[in-house]
Amino acid sequence: MNNIKYFLLIFIVLLLVKNQAQDLKKSEIKFYPINHASFIIISPIITIYVDPVQNFITYSKYPSPDIILITDLHRDHLKKEVVALIKKEKTKIIAPVAVISKLGFGEMLNNGDEIKVAGVIIKAIPMYNITKDRLKFHSKGRGNGYILTINGKRIYISGDTEDIKEMRELKNIDYAFVCMNLPYTMSVAKAASAVLEFKPKVVYPYHYRGPKGYSDIEKFKYLVSKNKFIEIRLLNWYK
Repeated sequence: MNNIKYFLLIFIVLLLVKNQAQDLKKSEIKFYPINHASFIIISPIITIYVDPVQNFITYSKYPSPDIILITDLHRDHLKKEVVALIKKEKTKIIAPVAVISKLGFGEMLNNGDEIKVAGVIIKAIPMYNITKDRLKFHSKGRGNGYILTINGKRIYISGDTEDIKEMRELKNIDYAFVCMNLPYTMSVAKAASAVLEFKPKVVYPYHYRGPKGYSDIEKFKYLVSKNKFIEIRLLNWYK
């Protein structure tokens, strides 16, 4: 009798472990860097392209996009000809009004707006410059940062921005993509300071190439590592 109880207990434990593994697989989110500001988010329920600007062949090895998210109208975020090539009939294109005006198609989502697409919640939040000599690059209200909620996970995409209060006030972010390149966005120190304040579980530095080369990502890692609960993950943005 004791042997039967023992084997039954083992069976139940193995079943629970298997179910947990299956649930984890169903909720898994993967990120694929393309270049600089462009990347792809793939989950079991959806595929999202963020700022696609590379050539068509680059994207051919990935699933077709259910959603294309565009943050701004600069050429490292928007190329109309690329969007036109990679979009499918079912693809939902979401961008701020300045981008939609250039594209001639898509759905407008401006700062503060929120939409739900195929179970994914997309909220547009501000991205802009606050330093006097950088105000000409990104004015408030023109571009979008985004917060996506996929399978209960919250993903923050900064877009081109400095360490604005809207970033510093973020809560409960699971994955954060944070830019850092001068003179267009912010310094490594400012990016790290903001990350330490809003405390995402995982942060991916991206958009870190500028006119004088690459930002010091090792310095960013060192500064953020002051909070041992924030994981820094590096992706190969510049192949």
